[in-house]
Amino acid sequence: MSFFTKLRERLTGSSSKIGAGLDGIVDAAPEAAPAPAPVPSGGIVGRLFGTAPAKPEEPRRALDDEMLEELEDMLVQADLGVDTALRVTANIAEGRMGRRLSSTELKELLAGEIARIMTPVARPLPLYPKKPQVVLVVGVNGAGKTTTIGKLASQFRAAGKSVMIAAGDTFRAAAVEQLQIWGQRAGVPVMVAAQGSDPASLAFDAMTRAEAEGTDLLMIDTAGRLQNRQDLMEELAKIVRVIRKKDPTAPHNTLLVLDATTGQNALNQVETFRQLADVSGLVMTKLDGTARGGVLVALADRFGLPIHAIGVGEQIDDLDAFDANDFARALVGL
Repeated sequence: MSFFTKLRERLTGSSSKIGAGLDGIVDAAPEAAPAPAPVPSGGIVGRLFGTAPAKPEEPRRALDDEMLEELEDMLVQADLGVDTALRVTANIAEGRMGRRLSSTELKELLAGEIARIMTPVARPLPLYPKKPQVVLVVGVNGAGKTTTIGKLASQFRAAGKSVMIAAGDTFRAAAVEQLQIWGQRAGVPVMVAAQGSDPASLAFDAMTRAEAEGTDLLMIDTAGRLQNRQDLMEELAKIVRVIRKKDPTAPHNTLLVLDATTGQNALNQVETFRQLADVSGLVMTKLDGTARGGVLVALADRFGLPIHAIGVGEQIDDLDAFDANDFARALVGL
């Protein structure tokens, strides 16, 4: 199954919400009744020439201020956020006021606008010749950091890269165990330290080992306890300070993992983690379990950070590179 097919099947919460919303907007107009379907030609002539019964024409509605307002409201409810919703509807309206649109045409226009916002940020995780390339992974607990690290490690390993994982969330035994399981699956070594020990010290040891072994990628997990931001800020700053003693250019990527089910709260998390760490790119998980996939459009529009990958399930191949057109079409239900 292609990832797009999987995305389209599993983004049902968001796509049915937006698709049904667009259908409702067009169908709401009193003049939106469909034209009567032409009577199909029957008998032997119809059979000879294979004349199929004509499909009834889709309802249409003239694009006016009222329809635009309904579209704005629907997009805000679909987690695109007010600013993005206003910009998208303004672009759809440009040069089209008074034109009668069907629901399918409206979906195509919306998909085009979403793809236009998303295309500049759809970038795979950049790979550098530097060994080891240090990838720091941040995010709140429960966002899917551990599984994302496991899946990325497995995919890089399959692509011929040597990978090492450092279990830097030393306070959560469950996170360490989960990483060890993923490491076994992917055939990737996982560096661990005693519970509660200094994550920066573990990161330093992992870099030393990765350098000695000529490892291509070192992925470092971090804690995500946002309850006390000061502690977390100091911990992340210390990890960065310590690994820069080994390599002044590290970390080469700082990935923020976001959980799609948190909706607009994801915007707050990006703001917070950009203050805590120099976030270089995003990974969005759990798009299969939510009707809030629209928040990814709001994130792209507001921050412009690269979206490296999206996740639509628990399996190892349920995380893939982000494709703007595929996402836009799946999101609007095309």
